[in-house]
Amino acid sequence: MIRKYKINNLVETENIIEKQRMIKDEDEIESIKAACDITNRCFELIEPKLVPGVSEKEIAMQIDEYFYRNSEGPAFETIVASGENSSKPHAVPSNRIFEEQDIITIDIGCKINGYCSDMTRTFFIGEPTEEQKKVYDLVKVNHDRAIDEIREGANVKILSKSVENDFNLYGFSLIHSLGHGVGLDIHEKPFVNSKNDFQLRENMVVTVEPGIYIPGKFGVRIEDTILVEKYSARKLS
Repeated sequence: MIRKYKINNLVETENIIEKQRMIKDEDEIESIKAACDITNRCFELIEPKLVPGVSEKEIAMQIDEYFYRNSEGPAFETIVASGENSSKPHAVPSNRIFEEQDIITIDIGCKINGYCSDMTRTFFIGEPTEEQKKVYDLVKVNHDRAIDEIREGANVKILSKSVENDFNLYGFSLIHSLGHGVGLDIHEKPFVNSKNDFQLRENMVVTVEPGIYIPGKFGVRIEDTILVEKYSARKLS
Protein backbone atom coordinates (compact mmCIF):
# COMPACT_ATOMS: atom_id res chain seq x y z
CA MET A 1 0.00 0.00 0.00
CA ILE A 2 1.26 3.43 -0.95
CA ARG A 3 0.70 6.07 1.69
CA LYS A 4 0.85 9.80 1.12
CA TYR A 5 1.83 12.23 3.85
CA LYS A 6 1.14 15.93 3.83
CA ILE A 7 3.98 18.22 4.92
CA ASN A 8 2.52 21.12 6.86
CA ASN A 9 5.77 23.01 7.38
CA LEU A 10 9.51 22.73 6.90
CA VAL A 11 11.99 23.41 9.69
CA GLU A 12 15.45 24.88 9.04
CA THR A 13 18.10 22.46 10.32
CA GLU A 14 20.87 25.10 10.26
CA ASN A 15 23.36 22.86 8.44
CA ILE A 16 23.17 20.19 11.11
CA ILE A 17 24.79 17.51 8.91
CA GLU A 18 27.56 19.83 7.74
CA LYS A 19 28.33 20.78 11.33
CA GLN A 20 28.57 17.14 12.38
CA ARG A 21 30.93 16.46 9.48
CA MET A 22 33.41 19.07 10.68
CA ILE A 23 34.89 16.74 13.31
CA LYS A 24 36.45 13.65 11.75
CA ASP A 25 36.63 10.19 13.26
CA GLU A 26 39.70 7.97 13.10
CA ASP A 27 38.76 6.28 9.82
CA GLU A 28 38.05 9.61 8.13
CA ILE A 29 41.39 11.01 9.26
CA GLU A 30 43.20 7.92 7.97
CA SER A 31 41.52 8.29 4.57
CA ILE A 32 42.48 11.97 4.32
CA LYS A 33 46.03 11.16 5.41
CA ALA A 34 46.25 8.42 2.75
CA ALA A 35 45.07 10.91 0.10
CA CYS A 36 47.68 13.40 1.32
CA ASP A 37 50.43 10.75 1.15
CA ILE A 38 49.59 10.05 -2.49
CA THR A 39 49.57 13.79 -3.21
CA ASN A 40 53.00 14.13 -1.59
CA ARG A 41 54.38 11.35 -3.81
CA CYS A 42 52.84 12.96 -6.87
CA PHE A 43 54.69 16.21 -6.14
CA GLU A 44 57.95 14.29 -5.71
CA LEU A 45 57.50 12.70 -9.14
CA ILE A 46 56.38 15.89 -10.88
CA GLU A 47 59.02 18.30 -9.54
CA PRO A 48 61.92 17.01 -11.74
CA LYS A 49 59.69 17.40 -14.80
CA LEU A 50 59.24 21.15 -14.30
CA VAL A 51 61.75 22.18 -16.95
CA PRO A 52 61.76 24.60 -19.89
CA GLY A 53 59.87 23.34 -22.94
CA VAL A 54 57.10 21.52 -21.05
CA SER A 55 53.56 22.92 -21.03
CA GLU A 56 51.11 23.46 -18.19
CA LYS A 57 48.67 21.03 -19.78
CA GLU A 58 51.31 18.29 -20.07
CA ILE A 59 52.08 18.46 -16.35
CA ALA A 60 48.38 18.63 -15.44
CA MET A 61 47.68 15.52 -17.52
CA GLN A 62 50.52 13.62 -15.84
CA ILE A 63 49.20 14.60 -12.41
CA ASP A 64 45.67 13.48 -13.24
CA GLU A 65 46.92 10.19 -14.72
CA TYR A 66 48.91 9.51 -11.54
CA PHE A 67 45.85 10.15 -9.38
CA TYR A 68 43.63 7.90 -11.51
CA ARG A 69 46.20 5.11 -11.20
CA ASN A 70 46.79 5.47 -7.46
CA SER A 71 43.53 6.85 -6.02
CA GLU A 72 39.90 7.46 -6.90
CA GLY A 73 41.02 10.36 -9.05
CA PRO A 74 41.53 14.12 -8.63
CA ALA A 75 39.57 15.79 -5.83
CA PHE A 76 39.14 18.91 -7.97
CA GLU A 77 40.36 20.37 -11.25
CA THR A 78 44.16 20.37 -11.21
CA ILE A 79 45.80 23.80 -11.32
CA VAL A 80 49.16 24.24 -13.06
CA ALA A 81 49.93 27.92 -13.61
CA SER A 82 53.23 29.37 -14.81
CA GLY A 83 54.61 32.86 -15.29
CA GLU A 84 51.91 35.51 -15.40
CA ASN A 85 49.25 32.77 -15.18
CA SER A 86 50.31 32.12 -11.58
CA SER A 87 48.81 35.51 -10.69
CA LYS A 88 45.35 33.95 -11.19
CA PRO A 89 44.26 32.00 -8.07
CA HIS A 90 42.01 29.67 -10.09
CA ALA A 91 44.02 29.43 -13.30
CA VAL A 92 43.16 26.67 -15.78
CA PRO A 93 46.12 24.76 -17.30
CA SER A 94 46.94 26.18 -20.72
CA ASN A 95 49.34 25.46 -23.59
CA ARG A 96 51.84 27.92 -22.12
CA ILE A 97 55.36 26.47 -22.23
CA PHE A 98 57.62 26.71 -19.19
CA GLU A 99 60.56 29.07 -19.70
CA GLU A 100 63.84 29.79 -17.96
CA GLN A 101 63.34 31.82 -14.75
CA ASP A 102 59.67 30.81 -14.62
CA ILE A 103 57.54 30.64 -11.49
CA ILE A 104 55.04 27.75 -11.34
CA THR A 105 52.15 27.23 -8.93
CA ILE A 106 50.60 23.77 -8.71
CA ASP A 107 47.43 23.07 -6.67
CA ILE A 108 46.40 19.41 -6.57
CA GLY A 109 44.53 16.80 -4.53
CA CYS A 110 43.04 13.34 -4.82
CA LYS A 111 40.41 11.14 -3.15
CA ILE A 112 40.67 8.00 -1.04
CA ASN A 113 37.44 6.37 0.22
CA GLY A 114 35.68 9.55 -0.88
CA TYR A 115 37.89 11.82 1.24
CA CYS A 116 39.99 14.63 -0.24
CA SER A 117 43.48 16.02 0.01
CA ASP A 118 44.51 19.56 -0.94
CA MET A 119 48.06 20.82 -1.40
CA THR A 120 49.73 23.72 -3.23
CA ARG A 121 53.39 24.40 -3.92
CA THR A 122 55.14 27.19 -5.79
CA PHE A 123 58.26 26.26 -7.77
CA PHE A 124 60.96 28.22 -9.58
CA ILE A 125 62.88 27.27 -12.70
CA GLY A 126 66.27 28.83 -12.10
CA GLU A 127 66.94 31.66 -9.69
CA PRO A 128 63.89 33.72 -8.64
CA THR A 129 64.00 37.50 -8.82
CA GLU A 130 64.43 39.53 -5.64
CA GLU A 131 60.76 40.53 -5.82
CA GLN A 132 59.70 36.89 -6.12
CA LYS A 133 61.93 35.90 -3.19
CA LYS A 134 60.41 38.58 -0.96
CA VAL A 135 56.85 37.57 -1.83
CA TYR A 136 57.59 33.87 -1.42
CA ASP A 137 59.24 34.43 1.97
CA LEU A 138 56.31 36.56 3.16
CA VAL A 139 53.82 33.85 2.17
CA LYS A 140 55.95 31.08 3.70
CA VAL A 141 56.42 32.90 7.03
CA ASN A 142 52.68 33.45 7.37
CA HIS A 143 51.87 29.90 6.28
CA ASP A 144 54.19 28.47 8.94
CA ARG A 145 53.07 30.91 11.64
CA ALA A 146 49.39 30.14 11.07
CA ILE A 147 50.05 26.40 11.38
CA ASP A 148 52.04 26.96 14.57
CA GLU A 149 49.03 28.78 16.06
CA ILE A 150 46.47 26.11 15.17
CA ARG A 151 45.17 23.98 18.03
CA GLU A 152 41.84 23.27 19.71
CA GLY A 153 40.27 26.62 20.64
CA ALA A 154 42.19 28.67 18.06
CA ASN A 155 39.94 31.33 16.55
CA VAL A 156 39.92 31.33 12.74
CA LYS A 157 39.05 35.04 12.59
CA ILE A 158 42.16 35.91 14.60
CA LEU A 159 44.33 33.53 12.54
CA SER A 160 43.15 35.14 9.32
CA LYS A 161 43.40 38.71 10.59
CA SER A 162 47.02 38.11 11.60
CA VAL A 163 47.93 37.09 8.05
CA GLU A 164 45.91 39.90 6.48
CA ASN A 165 47.59 42.50 8.70
CA ASP A 166 51.09 41.22 7.89
CA PHE A 167 50.36 41.22 4.16
CA ASN A 168 48.97 44.76 4.41
CA LEU A 169 52.17 45.99 6.04
CA TYR A 170 54.00 45.11 2.82
CA GLY A 171 51.32 46.46 0.49
CA PHE A 172 49.61 43.15 -0.32
CA SER A 173 46.18 41.67 0.37
CA LEU A 174 44.88 38.22 1.21
CA ILE A 175 42.22 38.07 -1.50
CA HIS A 176 40.74 34.70 -0.53
CA SER A 177 40.18 32.75 2.68
CA LEU A 178 43.21 31.61 4.64
CA GLY A 179 41.78 28.10 4.45
CA HIS A 180 38.78 25.80 4.57
CA GLY A 181 37.63 22.46 5.91
CA VAL A 182 38.44 19.31 3.94
CA GLY A 183 36.57 16.01 3.96
CA LEU A 184 34.05 14.44 1.61
CA ASP A 185 34.02 17.84 -0.15
CA ILE A 186 37.16 19.73 -1.07
CA HIS A 187 35.64 22.90 0.42
CA GLU A 188 33.51 22.41 3.51
CA LYS A 189 33.00 23.86 6.97
CA PRO A 190 34.76 25.39 8.82
CA PHE A 191 35.84 28.24 6.56
CA VAL A 192 39.00 29.94 7.79
CA ASN A 193 38.59 33.66 7.14
CA SER A 194 38.37 36.95 8.99
CA LYS A 195 34.55 37.05 8.76
CA ASN A 196 34.08 33.76 10.61
CA ASP A 197 34.29 34.14 14.40
CA PHE A 198 34.76 30.43 15.06
CA GLN A 199 36.94 28.27 17.30
CA LEU A 200 38.61 25.15 15.93
CA ARG A 201 38.06 21.83 17.66
CA GLU A 202 40.18 18.72 17.93
CA ASN A 203 40.01 16.39 14.89
CA MET A 204 38.86 19.04 12.46
CA VAL A 205 40.78 18.99 9.18
CA VAL A 206 41.46 22.34 7.51
CA THR A 207 43.80 23.84 4.96
CA VAL A 208 46.18 26.74 5.45
CA GLU A 209 46.77 28.45 2.09
CA PRO A 210 47.97 32.05 2.18
CA GLY A 211 48.63 33.51 -1.26
CA ILE A 212 49.79 36.75 -2.84
CA TYR A 213 48.94 37.55 -6.47
CA ILE A 214 50.40 40.42 -8.49
CA PRO A 215 48.17 40.81 -11.59
CA GLY A 216 49.96 40.23 -14.86
CA LYS A 217 53.24 39.30 -13.15
CA PHE A 218 53.17 36.28 -10.83
CA GLY A 219 51.59 34.72 -7.77
CA VAL A 220 52.72 32.62 -4.82
CA ARG A 221 50.54 30.22 -2.83
CA ILE A 222 51.59 27.55 -0.32
CA GLU A 223 48.97 25.16 1.04
CA ASP A 224 48.88 22.21 3.39
CA THR A 225 46.13 20.03 4.82
CA ILE A 226 46.17 20.23 8.63
CA LEU A 227 44.74 18.07 11.39
CA VAL A 228 43.71 20.10 14.44
CA GLU A 229 44.96 18.45 17.62
CA LYS A 230 44.36 19.43 21.24
CA TYR A 231 47.61 21.34 21.75
CA SER A 232 49.03 21.70 18.23
CA ALA A 233 48.49 21.10 14.53
CA ARG A 234 49.69 18.13 12.50
CA LYS A 235 50.51 18.55 8.81
CA LEU A 236 49.01 15.71 6.80
CA SER A 237 50.51 16.95 3.52
